[in-house]
Amino acid sequence: MRETLSQGLPALGLGTDAVPALEAFSALLLERNQVMNLTAITEPRDVAALHLLDSLALVSLAGLERQSVVDVGTGAGFPGVPLAIAVPGLHVTLLDSLGKRVDFLQESCGALGLGNVRCVHGRAEEFALKHREGFDVAVSRAVAALPVLCELCLPMVKVGGRFLAMKSSHTEEEISQAKEGISLLGGRITAVKDYGIPTTDVTHRLIVVEKLSPTPRKYPRRFAQIKKQPLGT
Repeated sequence: MRETLSQGLPALGLGTDAVPALEAFSALLLERNQVMNLTAITEPRDVAALHLLDSLALVSLAGLERQSVVDVGTGAGFPGVPLAIAVPGLHVTLLDSLGKRVDFLQESCGALGLGNVRCVHGRAEEFALKHREGFDVAVSRAVAALPVLCELCLPMVKVGGRFLAMKSSHTEEEISQAKEGISLLGGRITAVKDYGIPTTDVTHRLIVVEKLSPTPRKYPRRFAQIKKQPLGT
């Protein structure tokens, strides 16, 4: 793992000072993964590349210094925990609907001394209603289809802020389906960036949605409605 991180971080324009903390988080993740389902990726070298380096690609792709970030559907803490480790000036909220995952994240962030992280147990559509336009950035990594994600995430983003969707590199249909809904929510896709994960031959995609105007109060809808009839589809 250390070798993968030591090679990959400079390729992302990052220093290697964060390697010990990233290794420590990975150790906590893999230990807890033995008793609960946190990740299907269990080889340390693959955790380093496909979780940590993939998450940290956001730093060079999106420029996140000193911003408030909500990681929607964070799961095992990606990309939020690596970002909080590598960019101490960030204020990161980890949001997930499964209490056991949030408990793990709370314990892990406490053990790592990450004072810039808040862990929240809740559903995205309910959290969004209470935290409208409260964050500079919302990010979500491979959680749901883009039309669904946009309705969950864009209401949380300040006007002038961004929603960053981390996806596979084959998302042309999702992008096409999401454009009308994004417009209704007050946003616009401003960039689609494919990037390679250092030390691998894997290519992923970042979709950048800028928040241009306030999201109408009727959004987000209940999740059952969002899933059944995504905006613009």
